[in-house]
Amino acid sequence: MKKIIYRNPNDAETFDIKRFLKSLGKYAKISEKEARETLADFDQYETMHVSCLVEAGMKLIGKKAGEEAMKEYFDEHAEYFDEGKFERLRRITGYLVGTLDRWNDAKKAEEKARVKHCVNSSIDDAARLVALETQAMEQNIAYAH
Repeated sequence: MKKIIYRNPNDAETFDIKRFLKSLGKYAKISEKEARETLADFDQYETMHVSCLVEAGMKLIGKKAGEEAMKEYFDEHAEYFDEGKFERLRRITGYLVGTLDRWNDAKKAEEKARVKHCVNSSIDDAARLVALETQAMEQNIAYAH
């Protein structure tokens, strides 16, 4: 039986697909088959961190209900991530910005003309990812990335 780590590896709980589906149900109607297919990537691990479930849940909700519902789901479970709340950052001409409200008209026009690319994940912190992957390899635990 797969175990889920919420905070401390010593306090891992048995994974319950019904509980997972219930947490998704507030945002989108997800079938058990869809959930199991999405979680198949983690079948090789005996234990996984709850962040894997949140990432899988975001993927499922994003397909069914859109980005806003996905953000709400992430925000509800943000306590399991170091980053906190879901915030979209953009890298524009070398600057990381959350909003464009302080930009002049020329800079706003430049941003509007750019080709937009979708974001694969809400987790971009490379240092955190390397540390989690190293820990996962040492302990045979799956972490979302």
